[in-house]
Amino acid sequence: MLDIVEASPKRAVSADLQQNIAILNQELGVKKSFDMLCRELEYGGKKFALYFVDGFAKDDIMNRIMEHLALLDKEMLTSDTIKKLLETQVGYLEVEIVEDLEAVKTAVLSGPLVFLIDGETKAISIDARTYPARGPAEPDLERVVRGSRDGFVETMIFNTSLTRRRVRDPGLRMEYVQVGKRSKTDIVVSYIEDVANPDLVTLIKNKLQEIKIDGLPMAEKTVEELMFGKNWNPYPMVRYTERPDVAAVHLLEGHVLIYVDTSPSVMITPTTFFHHVQHAEEFRQKPISGVYVRWLRFLAILCSILLTPLWMALVMNKSFMPSFFMFTIPEKSLAITIFWQMMFAEIGLALLRMAAIHTPNPLGSALGLVAALMVGQVAIEIGFFTREVILFTSIAAIGTFATPSYELSLANQLVRLGLLVLTGIFGFYGFLVGVVLWLVLLVRTKSLDTPYFWPLLPFNWNALVHVLFRSPVEWNSKRPKILHPQDDTRK
Repeated sequence: MLDIVEASPKRAVSADLQQNIAILNQELGVKKSFDMLCRELEYGGKKFALYFVDGFAKDDIMNRIMEHLALLDKEMLTSDTIKKLLETQVGYLEVEIVEDLEAVKTAVLSGPLVFLIDGETKAISIDARTYPARGPAEPDLERVVRGSRDGFVETMIFNTSLTRRRVRDPGLRMEYVQVGKRSKTDIVVSYIEDVANPDLVTLIKNKLQEIKIDGLPMAEKTVEELMFGKNWNPYPMVRYTERPDVAAVHLLEGHVLIYVDTSPSVMITPTTFFHHVQHAEEFRQKPISGVYVRWLRFLAILCSILLTPLWMALVMNKSFMPSFFMFTIPEKSLAITIFWQMMFAEIGLALLRMAAIHTPNPLGSALGLVAALMVGQVAIEIGFFTREVILFTSIAAIGTFATPSYELSLANQLVRLGLLVLTGIFGFYGFLVGVVLWLVLLVRTKSLDTPYFWPLLPFNWNALVHVLFRSPVEWNSKRPKILHPQDDTRK
């Protein structure tokens, strides 16, 4: 295990059990917290202290261990007590010896049972814990028509098991890490040892080692911010997935995955812009159908970014408007200019999206009805919006909702707002400058030293073909070169 937090001074377990109990009861708050428990017991003529957190310990396992210990004779614990207990008496698989009090506290707070024995300078940690967990249901953000219906949950051990079920490679590594001085959050770095680039694995581990923080209240998002920085760049530096099959695909390509306990989202690293525009549904259909779906999604994403600012630029500079597109120019001008109509429509769309997230499901249809009446009908009738503004904003909204990555859709929405502002101030040339600045941002962005706009820059024709077209499985004989895998052949 990597030591991520600043190491606390080690205090060895004392041979005096009462001294250990006094220290642990004080620092763990045994009598102050109702769920932090200490049971003082006696087996085979020796005094024991059992520490555990109510709600984490499996009662049936704990009771069976205690019943078995109650049958011990004095002769059985006269010498080598710890060794005898581990080898002959504690009939449980996940058992560990703990030698200092800080490790004892960490173990208890993480969920295992800890036995301290009078006269012994070591403690026994029994990982008989269980966490409250929901079932591995299909994630809402990554639904497919056909395919598996299981998804990652908030319990990390479930998530690693779902991944191992799909990748039964002996080289699959799940390296355990703890981050956070107070939260001691469990993190797993996962990769296939003979496939993933060892420099990439080392880079991710080093970045985790550099994290100095008291806790990770927002789990994977906090880890992303602390590892990647670039907080003013709206584009996501990692791809999140809640689907085990998607995680398995990226492991086989040579990516490194980061699992954070309490989060159902697994981080895929490194990623490019084009990783965020693909969806599992494309690979659940025939290749030709997958190509059709992918190109529809590409068109929707482009519309979500460029359609409304381009239309506004053409309306403000009618000389650039193609003749076949002239019918989209509003027939009458309103008191509110096109620019402010577009801005108000964008703000209204963002508010509706926010309201939809916070609205309980039974009220969702009522919210849609209110939005349709107030924004779609009444706002046009009273002259607040033209019909064309509502139309093009709605098309852009559909493109936003069709974007597979929620983080990418938010970033594209911010880019669209920036293009609208530049277009409103500088006209058509402001739109062109905004597009150039957007492309420069994508070209200059890197995720773990991986160019964000690959395979366009640096250009790689074979990789670009696989991005543009959902190719048949037998064509995917090579792993992505940008990952520099040790084994680049998939057959």
